[in-house]
Amino acid sequence: MEHRLTTFADLAVGQRASLSKRITDEDLAHFIAITGDVNPLHVDDDFARRTFFGERVVHGMLSASLFSTLVGMHLPGVGAIYRSQSLEFVRPVHVGDTLTAVFEVRSMDPGKNRIELASWIANQRGEVVVQGTAVVGLVRGLRPGGSRAERERG
Repeated sequence: MEHRLTTFADLAVGQRASLSKRITDEDLAHFIAITGDVNPLHVDDDFARRTFFGERVVHGMLSASLFSTLVGMHLPGVGAIYRSQSLEFVRPVHVGDTLTAVFEVRSMDPGKNRIELASWIANQRGEVVVQGTAVVGLVRGLRPGGSRAERERG
């Protein structure tokens, strides 16, 4: 499968991309299976009900993981490499919430291979639940001949 790498010419300051996802119990179960994070705030209805949240909350990093899909698939896109991501968790996310993650290009410096993106996630009511800044770079080119394993197999 041939993939086209994103270039600085494909991007502009102010450009936006977004991705929406409804968070389900199944999503939570997969995240727990991967991370092992079984904090009762995320998995125990009775415990969570007794906290100031009043119900279970979704792991903050599960919500923030939507940014990873944005980086590599939407903005900047194929060939983008995460350098950093600041995160501020503003409001809780609950199972059943629909989240919309957004990136907006703030600045670009091709000489330093640096793109700064405003990043935020809002729930179905338009309330920001996560916000921060992403810094990414771009892969400059692909080697001919596929992966190292493919080249070694000859």
